[in-house]
Amino acid sequence: MARNDTNTSMAETGVVLGFLEEAEPWQLQSSQFPSKVGGKPAWLSQVDLPCPIACGKCNRPAALLLQVYAPIVGQDRSFHRTLFVFCCNTPDCYSYNDSRCFKVYRSQLPRKNDFYPYDPPPEEKATESDSDPFILQSGVKLCRVCGCSGPKTCSRCHAANYCSKEHQVMDWKSGHKNECATSSSAGFLKHGFLFPEFELVTEPEEVEVKVEQCEAGETQKAPECTATGGDALEEKELEDMAMHETADSRMFQKFKRRIELEPHQVLRYCRLGSPLWVSAEHIPKEEEIPNCPCGAKRIFEFQVMPQLLNHLKVDRPTASIDWGTLSVYSCEDSCDLGHRYYPEFIWKQDFTGDPPNITTEAGATDR
Repeated sequence: MARNDTNTSMAETGVVLGFLEEAEPWQLQSSQFPSKVGGKPAWLSQVDLPCPIACGKCNRPAALLLQVYAPIVGQDRSFHRTLFVFCCNTPDCYSYNDSRCFKVYRSQLPRKNDFYPYDPPPEEKATESDSDPFILQSGVKLCRVCGCSGPKTCSRCHAANYCSKEHQVMDWKSGHKNECATSSSAGFLKHGFLFPEFELVTEPEEVEVKVEQCEAGETQKAPECTATGGDALEEKELEDMAMHETADSRMFQKFKRRIELEPHQVLRYCRLGSPLWVSAEHIPKEEEIPNCPCGAKRIFEFQVMPQLLNHLKVDRPTASIDWGTLSVYSCEDSCDLGHRYYPEFIWKQDFTGDPPNITTEAGATDR
């Protein structure tokens, strides 16, 4: 998302859709304030990085799923603002309607800050830099595997840093064993840990009138049945089951009709809006969304769509990373953090029963 484009589109349409595009590596660096999927985090604040970022189930390091650049117009402390979503890349950790595999962090800075120029970045590639890609300009060292804070250092070469012992072992097996203590010890290695990297680009959602009218309509009720004696309880149970299936089916059909207009969407951004749920089950009540520690409510900001899974290369014969939708909630006041990264709240909702076949063409789409 370009600088402040999210807010402009929000004011005009209410919902902004995110799509994937290929991009040059320099376009996804921190200095360009990118929105992106996969790869290493393009950190906003260059200090006080969250560490460790681990799965809440297996406690192994999490990978960047996506980051969304979403400044708030008119709020100086949030002139630059990015939300980062991390997730476990171990399929066995994913269970029904369980959000523990995910972590969300918010970072924001005023326009005048310690890390970036006051004026917007140039829309062209800058001169090649000789800086170490694993050291931020603040001096914070990054893990060679995941790009998160790397407080652990290789005891042999003292040049490679890691977030965890697990990633040090992974890097060693991937080739650091052969290059350790050589001049190439700061090079790139392929570890297979990160998700494929794409730029997230946006455009306003245009909802057709016929779809809105269809969503507003109510389904016709079936004729009522009556029963007596011993059959009454069975009939009541059947009616309850039928009502549940009808509500769940109606919710999914609403979801399906809406996304069919733009089947390649991987993200829906609508701060202060509401998510598009995939099921009538496991919708959070207000009290289930914790307030920010500053005292303010957390409000819906964006949701990650299941179509994104088609681009992450996570399918496995036995188990796979999966979700129906991921809804991210953030502090309503976007409270002042200084340079810190602050945890926000995420809610995972899965499809009821077997996941439907929601697919798009392979690869990124051209917008």
